[in-house]
Amino acid sequence: MNIITGGVTAAKGFQAASAAAGIKYQGRTDMAMVYSEVPCKAAGTFTTNIVKAAPVKWDQDIVYNQPEAQVIICNSGIANACTGKEGFECCKETAQAAARTLKVDPDSVLVASTGVIGMQLPVQKLAAGVEAMAPELDGSLEAGNQAAKAIMTTDTVEKEAAVQFEIGGKTVTVGGMCKGSGMIHPNMCTMLGFVTTDVNISKELLQEALSQDVKDTYNMVSVDGDTSTNDTVLLLANGMAGNPEITEKNEDYRAFCQALNYVNTQLAKKIAGDGEGATALFEVKIIGAESKEQAVTLSKSVVTSSLTKAAIYGHDANWGRILCAMGYSGAQFDPEKVDLYFESRTGKIKIIENGVSTGYSEEEATKILSEDAVTAIADIKMGDCTATAWGCDLTYDYVKINADYRS
Repeated sequence: MNIITGGVTAAKGFQAASAAAGIKYQGRTDMAMVYSEVPCKAAGTFTTNIVKAAPVKWDQDIVYNQPEAQVIICNSGIANACTGKEGFECCKETAQAAARTLKVDPDSVLVASTGVIGMQLPVQKLAAGVEAMAPELDGSLEAGNQAAKAIMTTDTVEKEAAVQFEIGGKTVTVGGMCKGSGMIHPNMCTMLGFVTTDVNISKELLQEALSQDVKDTYNMVSVDGDTSTNDTVLLLANGMAGNPEITEKNEDYRAFCQALNYVNTQLAKKIAGDGEGATALFEVKIIGAESKEQAVTLSKSVVTSSLTKAAIYGHDANWGRILCAMGYSGAQFDPEKVDLYFESRTGKIKIIENGVSTGYSEEEATKILSEDAVTAIADIKMGDCTATAWGCDLTYDYVKINADYRS
């Protein structure tokens, strides 16, 4: 597997474009289009929030009930959530505008929105944006990068990842982009993510691969404990790599799953590291667990602890907060057998052994915790299962950003 530069346009046959439609933001792009030269198999995972945005409902129908998809239209600034029948009609009109412009079936057009909840989208601006983007579609990496920038809201950087690997003597590519910075909490995927691949694979296995992978990637991310109304990950496969179709769980399928996992893991970590107001990526690894479920529960509990996140911001090795968060997680373990380490590129330090402080150097711990990526590793000594969760520190700026988000 080779890590390459790029995002949604890295795979063969995919193009992208962006536009400044003036939906909410001024002076920046706020619409993106992803297009495949040929129809694709489509898979998707969606928010488990009962309050689902109109685009989520629209995309669920296409992914679950339509044989193919070919286009993704995404806008930033307004989420098209809690907008009733008018909001769903907006999805339909956006798809119809894309169908007219690109000469595709409207049932093959997926839509996504991100931004403020409760506002109606200006349909005319969306349609104009679609018409402006269509002639600008391009397969270059730059076009894909500009699309990744167009879907940002409070994100500070665009988020892309791509890899290549071999199947049946053919070079296969998986690439993706995502956005996510706030209202991020594990409960499906917690953001918008669009992944493209030129692999030839059955629709059933494509969906299974994505559904399984989100459990260890996007579902292990938390910024603030809020699960969005718009969470969507879409995966399009156009088959243009020319490999023999993957129809069973063989070595080819496993190679694809490995590549998909790499892309989704990188995107998930980029979201966590770019949490609203964040200054550091906070990674939590639970090792020595007796089951994967136990490890997942413990790692999520620590990474979502507000007190722990605040300590990471202060570069404070306040390990009691981590042990406390593990203790209320609901998972059973013996706190008197836990070893805890902090690690960053500066070094690694053992903070507690068998539940008791090692008498570590606070100065050394602070130095390790002062990096922009910090890992806490807890060994509970019960088995050989592991899990990793990703989050970020909690800063003053998080409150500032969200106190006036609508205005």
